[in-house]
Amino acid sequence: MSIIGSHNSALVALSILIAVAASYTALDLAGRMTRTRSAGLVWLGAAAVVLGGGIWAMHFIAMLALNVGMEISYGAELTLASLLLAVFATALALFGASRPGVGFEGILLSGIFMGLGIVGMHYTGMAAMRMPGSMSYDMIHVGMAIVLAIAASTVAIWLAFRHHSVLQRAIAALALGFGIAGMHYVAMMGVTFAGHADAHDAAATARAAVSGGIGAASLVAVVTAATFAIFIALLLAAAYDRRVALLADREAGAWRESEERYRNLYRHTPLPLHSLGPDGRIAQVSDRWLSLLGYPREEVVGRPLTDFMTEDSARRRTEEHWPRLLETGQLREAEYKLVAKDGRLLDCVLSAVAERDADGNLTNTLCGLVDVTERRATEDALRQAQKLEAVGQLTGGIAHDFNNLLAVVLGNLELAAKRTPDDARLRTLLGNAMQAAQRGAALTQRMLAFARRQDLKPEAVDVPELVLGMAEMMRRSIGPAVRIETRFPLGLPLARVDANQLELALLNLAVNARDAMPDGGVITIAAREETVAAPVGEDVVEPGRLKPGHYFCLSIADTGSGMDAETLARAAEPFFTTKGVGKGTGLGLAMVHGLAAQSDGRLVLSSTPGKGTTATIYLPVADVARPASTAEVEDESGVPDGDEGAQRVLVVDDDPLVLSATGAMLEDLGCVVTEAISAREALELLDSGQVFDVVLTDQAMPGMTGVQMAAVIEQRWPELPVVLGTGYAELPADAKAGLPRLGKPFSREALKRAIVAATRKVPSNVVPMSRRG
Repeated sequence: MSIIGSHNSALVALSILIAVAASYTALDLAGRMTRTRSAGLVWLGAAAVVLGGGIWAMHFIAMLALNVGMEISYGAELTLASLLLAVFATALALFGASRPGVGFEGILLSGIFMGLGIVGMHYTGMAAMRMPGSMSYDMIHVGMAIVLAIAASTVAIWLAFRHHSVLQRAIAALALGFGIAGMHYVAMMGVTFAGHADAHDAAATARAAVSGGIGAASLVAVVTAATFAIFIALLLAAAYDRRVALLADREAGAWRESEERYRNLYRHTPLPLHSLGPDGRIAQVSDRWLSLLGYPREEVVGRPLTDFMTEDSARRRTEEHWPRLLETGQLREAEYKLVAKDGRLLDCVLSAVAERDADGNLTNTLCGLVDVTERRATEDALRQAQKLEAVGQLTGGIAHDFNNLLAVVLGNLELAAKRTPDDARLRTLLGNAMQAAQRGAALTQRMLAFARRQDLKPEAVDVPELVLGMAEMMRRSIGPAVRIETRFPLGLPLARVDANQLELALLNLAVNARDAMPDGGVITIAAREETVAAPVGEDVVEPGRLKPGHYFCLSIADTGSGMDAETLARAAEPFFTTKGVGKGTGLGLAMVHGLAAQSDGRLVLSSTPGKGTTATIYLPVADVARPASTAEVEDESGVPDGDEGAQRVLVVDDDPLVLSATGAMLEDLGCVVTEAISAREALELLDSGQVFDVVLTDQAMPGMTGVQMAAVIEQRWPELPVVLGTGYAELPADAKAGLPRLGKPFSREALKRAIVAATRKVPSNVVPMSRRG
């Protein structure tokens, strides 16, 4: 007799719920296996137990939901075998699909294996049934159940190893749960139960089933335990998920915060930093780096660092420094010239450290720049100043001795020329010798002017008149191939400058202009007024900048070859010349520069290759309305007598040649001369009671200098005038202000003017013995 069973709806719903819950938990555990490789087998086993056990529990709850009107029990061996078969098939299928590199074919094979295992679990469970009757199967429904089992298993395996959200996992679990449950109920639709016709046989079979198998109550307990295990696993997995998600969120938040803090720190650091990838291209760059070179970030990131270097720096970077960095892992203070966006060249020092992975491969290079452009400029200026100071000290050291020699030569030549017989040839020779000595004196003055140590005598000078007065001399100096033009507007003020030094500066500039025009040309000498205003917001004037005020600008322009930027920058350096060997000393422009600076002015050079050069001398405007007359008529007469007859002069010098020559010139001027070889000897003569109208002393003497002796005379004999003769203008800070000085080498007329000026300061030049201190 065939029996058509019925199902308990509540248990059917419970079976489906268990299938869905088991699917969800298994998917979660399998997905965790892919995220945690170190414990992958643990999660795989847990997923197999949950999914296999869930399918098994779903099957037997569904069997409990079936009512066929007969008492049913289950064989323990086959029931346990069905559970193990479901777990084993699920585990093996998941393990096969979890191997690296498995494609769709591998997943499909795993799905087929798992589906057949589930179907085997189902029919093994059916075979465990013990009842007073028999079962028959419809092979069509069996085939449909196999197809559903394989399809659901394949989908489950495919979803198990995909990253998905909780919602996606829930939807997948519903689909998988209903698929597995559908497989069971489709298979059950093809089962036909048949009861025994013999009541005696039926009763015997029922008693045997009850006595030898698992009854409904026991099965309910086992399935309930399995179900609770699944739900506990589900709850534990959910709790673990929440904890892992919370920790992951915290870690991700901390990582994002740390990364953002690092990014902000890196970008906003006050240092110009950048990092390079393994290919040498810029990966990150700080804002200070961008502002230093003037580029926006999008024009920098992804480009090689060498794109921002000069050709020479890029070559050294590629050929020397990058291989060294790869070899040693660091690079210290490599010097480069970087090119800013506006074309400026920046001197920079770069240091770098390489970062490598566990295999030793280069991953990143951290680099820092130091802009040393201003420091290099300051160092160059300092070296230039030190060079100027060294030359100045050398000049000052030799000026005294050299001028002493020239003083002897010029003094004796003047006396010899005055006493020579009327011999034209002899006078020519003496004149040539005097010119040579004067040229030597001019060379010394140039060196002192360059070192800013010459003894200037600034006065109000009518510059146009001075230029016109020396026009003939300039024409003779530069030759007929060059034409001189002057452009002086009316009403120009007077300039405050040393007239003699300005004449020498003009002559130097004219000769330089002539040398720049070998084929001839035009030299234009012009003048103008200019007012320099104080810089806005600045109280201190930088070195080399003109002070605010009214200036007289004298310019000398030529139409020569001009100079490029590099030559122009070095033009005023001492001993720098573009002329051939033996054709220039390199002191001409340096002397003009020194004169302008010492006169509180400035020399400005401008030049264009092929268009000529213009030199402009800025000189302060004099406060007086007229210049002092610079022309003096030589007077062949001697020094006027004093109250006591001829002027009595005490001459003090440690050089016997200078002492003798100076004494001879004074005697030629009609003075009574007493000579002393040292300051101590001169003071002893004064202490002895000898009376003098004036003392002429050298400055640089051993034991006691001329300034120190003048201080003693000022204290003990205050009415006795002292004239200081020196070839070196730098005097000690305690030198008496206004102390008359006579620059060496001096001519007869200069010596006469100094003696006359000194002896006219006091009404009586006689020092009585009672004034001795």
